[in-house]
Amino acid sequence: MKVLQWNIQWCRGMDGAVDPARIARVAQELADPDIACFQEVAVNFPALEGSSGEDQVALLSAHFPGYSAHFVSGADMPDDTGGRRLFGNLLLTRYPVQQVFRHSLPRPAEDAVPCTPRAAIEAVIDTPLGALRVTTTHLEYYSQMQRSAQVARLREVHAEACGYARARPSSRESGPFQPLPRPASAILTADFNMRIEDPAYAALLAPFADHTPRLFDAWTHAHPGTPHSPSFCLFDDRYAKLPYCCDFVFVTEDLLPRIKAIRIDQDTRASDHQPVIVEFD
Repeated sequence: MKVLQWNIQWCRGMDGAVDPARIARVAQELADPDIACFQEVAVNFPALEGSSGEDQVALLSAHFPGYSAHFVSGADMPDDTGGRRLFGNLLLTRYPVQQVFRHSLPRPAEDAVPCTPRAAIEAVIDTPLGALRVTTTHLEYYSQMQRSAQVARLREVHAEACGYARARPSSRESGPFQPLPRPASAILTADFNMRIEDPAYAALLAPFADHTPRLFDAWTHAHPGTPHSPSFCLFDDRYAKLPYCCDFVFVTEDLLPRIKAIRIDQDTRASDHQPVIVEFD
């Protein structure tokens, strides 16, 4: 099983061109992913540099035939014609999906700090490894306080799901009350907008006080003692003069032995972030 994590910068490459077909082509050439997690996917947002306001959810989905598409918008704003402008995260998978949850992430107010609403999408997917929860999101770049609050919320969501995994199911078996599985086994991917020295990184991986399974960094398990390859600012120094990693894939402990390989592509310029590819067996 292959999982791709990628902030696609509304499909805008380092050449300035917005090209959903190129994003899909690069993703398939690099990984042929069974599950693809994309951040910064835009619908009807012509104000984004290079965009014509195209529906990137529809365009990207069309390039992944046989996959189901699941989208959550953090930003949901009006346009001038009564429509909506959406900006968020897209999860595509060729495996059957049981349940989908959309979680708003906190955005505590700060004076004069630019920020945008953030959300996470969680899908319960039937995979060759068994039923898994796969969650993808995009945390705040400009605010340490907001990013830390968002990490705390992701931990709450994980603990809640693990509680459901332990709970005795209801006897009601039809309609919206049907007790579909929400397993403890989980994969969490994102552009976390944090470096490994960020306190939020350690907070996300900290043990829980109850029986909730911890999350672990797939990279540090597969490459012990080796620094993460950079995933950001390789070809653009607007945000940092030296490249660094802020795109991670975290997994529950039961999945660690199933990690076959993880790599961060260092070559593509189809976005300002680099794709992360994890293989499980």
